[in-house]
Amino acid sequence: MLSRFIAVALVFLSVSSALADPQRWEGFVELPGGLKLNFEVSLDKDSGTISIPQQAAKDLALSDVSVAETIKFTLKVPNPAANAVWEFTPAADGKTAEGTLKQMGQEFKSSMKALAAGEAAKGMKRPQEPKAPFPYKNEEVSVKVEKGGHFLSGVLSVPEGEGPFPGVILVSGSGPQDRDEQLLGHKPFLVLADHLTRKGIAVLRYDDRGVGKSTGDFAAGTSDDFADDALAAVTFLAARPEIDAKQVGIIGHSEGGLIAPMVAAASPVPTFIVLLAGPGMPGSDLLVLQGRLISEAGGTKPEDAARNAEASRRVLEMFRDNKPDSEIRSAILKIIESELAIEPSTKDKPAEERVKIANESATQQMLTMASPWMRRFLQIDPTVALRKVKIPVLALNGEKDLQVPPKENLAGIAEALKVAGNVNVTTKELSGLNHLFQTSKTGAPSEYADIEESFAPAALDAVSTWILELSAKGR
Repeated sequence: MLSRFIAVALVFLSVSSALADPQRWEGFVELPGGLKLNFEVSLDKDSGTISIPQQAAKDLALSDVSVAETIKFTLKVPNPAANAVWEFTPAADGKTAEGTLKQMGQEFKSSMKALAAGEAAKGMKRPQEPKAPFPYKNEEVSVKVEKGGHFLSGVLSVPEGEGPFPGVILVSGSGPQDRDEQLLGHKPFLVLADHLTRKGIAVLRYDDRGVGKSTGDFAAGTSDDFADDALAAVTFLAARPEIDAKQVGIIGHSEGGLIAPMVAAASPVPTFIVLLAGPGMPGSDLLVLQGRLISEAGGTKPEDAARNAEASRRVLEMFRDNKPDSEIRSAILKIIESELAIEPSTKDKPAEERVKIANESATQQMLTMASPWMRRFLQIDPTVALRKVKIPVLALNGEKDLQVPPKENLAGIAEALKVAGNVNVTTKELSGLNHLFQTSKTGAPSEYADIEESFAPAALDAVSTWILELSAKGR
């Protein structure tokens, strides 16, 4: 899973105590799981802007800017409860600043350094990102989703030469994703689409409902709704004159690897599917395993990570089973209070302060878990759909994937497809790759933004080679 489990959107800043002219800073916020969200900020006396390249955000306006002995400012969002508030204390030399970001009851450390006049912020290198002109045709398209009445806006990339061509749609991971599946400065779907199209495979990729140019309500959607969107997209693709309707597939990444089998089990339109880090175990089990592994990768002792995982399991199962919110909140409070009592940074705080922290944290967790998507995801067992899939399947996972761990999930996928009687199945664990199919050291999400590679060539080749070989057999 992607952005649903990676902290969202923000802003910051700081400066020396007296600002006669706008000053520019670059820095980062420390997010859960060891992630760092980089930013560049420009501040004047009572105004400012922030750019967050990892989220494709540029020159967002800041509010309530105050520059004095401390620097304060706010990034306002449509939901006032989620407004992000920063406060920094500049160093005596004015070259660095340390502070915190407070958002929805949570607090994150943030640091920055001043940029000299004319100095550019450290850019994120993305050498694989393709640049125009392209040796193929890109066409803006709009797909009507009859069930819902909204439109998906996307781009269809068609190879040079005479068709018809094999074609695929790309289905993104969890969270609101654009057509490039843009995340932390990477555009993996742009890189994948470019690779496939150059190899002779047409590609349709689209903005999720309610994202970019697509209409609809993303926040109200569940995996079932996103499967409806994918079905509309693959049906649209199969009807195009440039496409061989007998060679039309779905490539799904992460949650997209859950959605692809759901579509294939319900419709004869797709003739093959590719699962990139697709789940092969129930959502509630996956989140527990994911949380434990990422926690350990972030430096948590195995015994502490195991204890936290067991606590998460109890809560997630209560959400999955639709227990009353009051009962769930009570369980969450007990868990948080017990952790605060042994956590070195909080165990010596007054009891009333710990109670306040626990209540704020419980409220935040209840809000996070309240979305229709999360409630449904916890109930979905991907093997139910997989046991109905008869078409060819390629399932790839990175050896170092901590979000959808390879051994457990590939085994679950293979077993379910075996039950389906599907003999055209290829599963493969790719050495050294993480959840985004980048070459990585540990697989921890904290590495994603810092890795220059967006999609390992070995993974790109594994996908295109399999599709082309399948296409050749079908001719």
